Amino acid sequence: MSRVWGRILVDLRNPLFRQGYALMANTVITGVLGMGYWLLAAHYYSPDEFGRGQAVITAMRLFASLVALGFVGALARYLPVAGRRTPELILRGYGLAAATGGVAAVGFLLTLPLWGETYSVLAGFGPGLFFLASVVVWAVFTLQDVVLTGLRRAPFVPLNNLIFGLVKMGLLVALAGALPSGGIFVSWVVPTALALIPINFLIFGVVVPRHTRQADAEQEPPRLREIGRFLAGDFPGTLSILAIVYLVPVVIATQVGEATFGRFSMAHTLASMIELLAMNMAVSLTVEGSFDRSQLAENCRRALRRAFMIVIPIITVAIAGAPLILTIFGPAFAEEGTTLLRLMALAVLPRVLIEVYLSALRAQSRARTLAVVQIGLAVLVLVSTLVLFPYAGVNAVGYGLLASELLVALLIFGNLRKILGFGDTGRPAVTQGSSGTA
Repeated sequence: MSRVWGRILVDLRNPLFRQGYALMANTVITGVLGMGYWLLAAHYYSPDEFGRGQAVITAMRLFASLVALGFVGALARYLPVAGRRTPELILRGYGLAAATGGVAAVGFLLTLPLWGETYSVLAGFGPGLFFLASVVVWAVFTLQDVVLTGLRRAPFVPLNNLIFGLVKMGLLVALAGALPSGGIFVSWVVPTALALIPINFLIFGVVVPRHTRQADAEQEPPRLREIGRFLAGDFPGTLSILAIVYLVPVVIATQVGEATFGRFSMAHTLASMIELLAMNMAVSLTVEGSFDRSQLAENCRRALRRAFMIVIPIITVAIAGAPLILTIFGPAFAEEGTTLLRLMALAVLPRVLIEVYLSALRAQSRARTLAVVQIGLAVLVLVSTLVLFPYAGVNAVGYGLLASELLVALLIFGNLRKILGFGDTGRPAVTQGSSGTA
């Protein structure tokens, strides 16, 4: 045990691992508190309200993330080198994400009858306005964690989400009696809005000024045209990945009843948290690759080793213990969600390779290749899910995801080996200034 702690302490001196571990800790905290939140929701609210709350939150996150997630790669890539333009880049990201998400939400609300009975709860001026405001809030909330990561302040992210998760759980219980219909959604949104105030005070009052002072005075900040070219390639691909994360569940919500969707969503949410662990180390890789591109191959190898070391035991537990894990929420959750959870957990293994490859491409500003890989993956997942849904039901999401990510991982493996710096012998090529250690 002492050797493990010693290794962790050594890792924490490396910004790649310090950032990656902080984001992974955030995922674990979010996952544990999320399970607690939905356990309380299942206990205090009816099955239909449970499913309805899941569906509305998923729709909110979909529209809020339309541009917000598109800026994740750009902020991780350019904030480390933005210098005096750092505040401008952050505010532009916030504004565009909030505005675009708001426009999409308005379009959704105007076409509400087309989205099924589940979303009829949003009909009317009051509920619609609250939903619109929640989309704007969540867009900024999504980006503020990326901003902290891009400025090498990721350790603040788990602290923020720990407080946010606890407040959210408390409000959920408090509203169970006063607001049995809609209490889940309200308890999710209000703490989110409150969390924006202290975190952005920290960002603009402390972190950004310090980052600007420490920036290399001779380094020219990236121009908006350069960032725009990167986004032109990265955003379509990111939008495609967004379709996998949020659009697929929304489509499922239009095809099944509210209670069934609640059971599907729980398995989907748990599996997505495992996937986030792989993505967290990849985001850290993009940031460090932007600071020092000469170490990209070595950092990629390190990120792969650590990501697999962490996710393989978790995937094993998820596959073996899926029925027991889901039974915590009720027997019906285990009966309908076990196969889906196992399939999606297994799909994380090829996803690790894909995410490290994508992050290396971002660090190299290879936006066109980024778009091709992400769009291809999204098309494969969406098409396979739609084809399999009549035969496999909600499990089609798991089968489609696993098959698609295995195929893409095989296709990009050769290029990934080149980025990792592996030669014909299978050994990493040691570059000047590289220790070659993990």
